[in-house]
Amino acid sequence: MAADNAAKAANPQTNPSTVKRPLYEGSTQYKSWRYSPEQLEQVRTSLNAAAVAVIRNTFEADEPGSSEDVLFLNANEEQLLVKLYITKIPQLCGHFRFPEEVEATAISYLKRFYLKNTVMDWHPKNVMLTALFLATKTTNNPISLESYTSNIPKTSNSDVLDLEFLVSQSLNFEFAVWHAHRALWGIWLDLQTLPDVSEDLRPQDVYDIAIKHVRASRFTDVELIYTPSQIALASLALASPILAERWADSKVMAGAAQPLSTALDPILGSIKFIITQMGHPPDVEAVREVDRRLKLCKNPEKVPGSKAYLARQTAEQQRAEEKRNKKAEDVRKAVTEGSNPFGNELDEDEKVQQLAELDDDDD
Repeated sequence: MAADNAAKAANPQTNPSTVKRPLYEGSTQYKSWRYSPEQLEQVRTSLNAAAVAVIRNTFEADEPGSSEDVLFLNANEEQLLVKLYITKIPQLCGHFRFPEEVEATAISYLKRFYLKNTVMDWHPKNVMLTALFLATKTTNNPISLESYTSNIPKTSNSDVLDLEFLVSQSLNFEFAVWHAHRALWGIWLDLQTLPDVSEDLRPQDVYDIAIKHVRASRFTDVELIYTPSQIALASLALASPILAERWADSKVMAGAAQPLSTALDPILGSIKFIITQMGHPPDVEAVREVDRRLKLCKNPEKVPGSKAYLARQTAEQQRAEEKRNKKAEDVRKAVTEGSNPFGNELDEDEKVQQLAELDDDDD
């Protein structure tokens, strides 16, 4: 990661073979959910373009020429709507008194879901509710489905359950999330052991300000670009630059070419800019306009009761019926023809041949 690379740059004499690999680099978050800003934009733009093409074709198949006047959402407008529902998660967590781990995890799930799906297929409202309910389970803070849905107006059990598998599948069933608020707490504890950091230099309000910046970072994309420790250190730097500098410099080994705080400065600067400029809820009026347009360009195959939805349901039921019929026919033939439905026993020559093939595959 960039922090580790910066540390190596600050100490070029370090032998790479002797550097201990951080635990974070073995996580699914490191392997599957890291992007550059350019990659992130490309993923979202491609998803949006593909969704628009599919929905346009669906409109045209139902009624030729009907898509000409439809103003589809672009990728930035989709993100604006997702951001609004990200802001709803802290409100719900406060209502249910969920711990911060649940809140941060649910927000991460919602962001990751929309790196595989678009709001024109799945509206963020129910996805957000499902992501939060899923986060209560994966962080070991469970709540019964009835208690959950009964405390949220106009929400039924099916609103959550119908999407739970889809959300899990979109997350690649990778539920563990490494969070910046935990990294910040680790840094804060670390500061208490540094000899040149007196208690007067680290009053409690510095931590309180830093954690507010961490929470503001959840409204941005920084967790998809930078490591939790980098976000935590940048948040601390916004609260107390001197504490962030002393902590970073305490991590560099003797003989380093430059202080770690200097090497990390460009990265921390980028994170601080994103947090201060984008770490706030979106403009409500702008989101309302996006949501109004979404009603006109939502994928009709996902709208219960529409012609496209009913046609898709019919096609899926037909495929399922054909599959059941084929399976039943295969069993019937096996029984009537006296053959074994589980396959006939291999003779000795076939056994020898298959064992030889397995041995060749092992090579």
